[in-house]
Amino acid sequence: MQPYARHIVIPDTQVKPGVNLRPMSWIGQYIVDEFRDRPNIKIIHLGDHADFPSLSSYDRPGSKQLEGRRYIEDVKAANAGWAALNKPLEDLNRTRKKTKHVQWWPERHITLGNHEHRVTRAVDSDPVRLEGVLDLQHLDYWRSGWTVHNFLDILWLDGVGYTHYAVTPMTGRPMGGQASLQLQKLGHSMITGHQQTLDYAVRYTRNENGGMRSIHRIIAGAAYAHHEEYLGPQGNDHWRGVLVLNEVRGGSFDPLFVSLDYLCRRYEGRTLDSWQKAQGIK
Repeated sequence: MQPYARHIVIPDTQVKPGVNLRPMSWIGQYIVDEFRDRPNIKIIHLGDHADFPSLSSYDRPGSKQLEGRRYIEDVKAANAGWAALNKPLEDLNRTRKKTKHVQWWPERHITLGNHEHRVTRAVDSDPVRLEGVLDLQHLDYWRSGWTVHNFLDILWLDGVGYTHYAVTPMTGRPMGGQASLQLQKLGHSMITGHQQTLDYAVRYTRNENGGMRSIHRIIAGAAYAHHEEYLGPQGNDHWRGVLVLNEVRGGSFDPLFVSLDYLCRRYEGRTLDSWQKAQGIK
């Protein structure tokens, strides 16, 4: 009998020049330490790994300013963070290849976020000048064994929908309201990032056999340790971490919330707050 799936979900990592990449290593090492060689493991990154601050002006109508050097630095930073996230798994399999042991390559997906979509928006706004200069293919996502899903496409795995953020049908605008309200509208399990918060709701419904099944709505938009200036001192005091969905089948699962504070204590021997202060993160 095929075992239930287990999903490891990585919310927004928002890597940009100057941020500390150690949290990427914690996440990658945790996946290897806890789940290597287990069957039916699926890893999902919810997008906004690359922050692209150089392209933020293209999110504002009428603004088309771009500094090419800054774009290149954004790409370099994102790829360095991606390498840090993937390194523990690649190191494991490099060693196993040398020792002729079976390698472990779990299924891996990334659903592109609105920050990656900044590249597409910029090119669309000025194709003559920017087509061929800016390109999502500059990111290493496609060259590291991950399946890449377009911005706002829904990835369905074992009855759970994954996308960067949910939209309201017919309007295409981001769905508002708390997770409990969104779950009533959706009627199925969905996991998204985008919002720097953790909001969770669960409901129970009848399955096709008359038994009970759970459906879930989780909004979890942060797996990074740095602070965002635009959020201010109080806005940066939010949950950060990854999700582990156990016994996933038909949209039902048992969630485990793994905070960056736990990962920091595990791999750095100190609390996240203490580590942030030592790194000058305020």
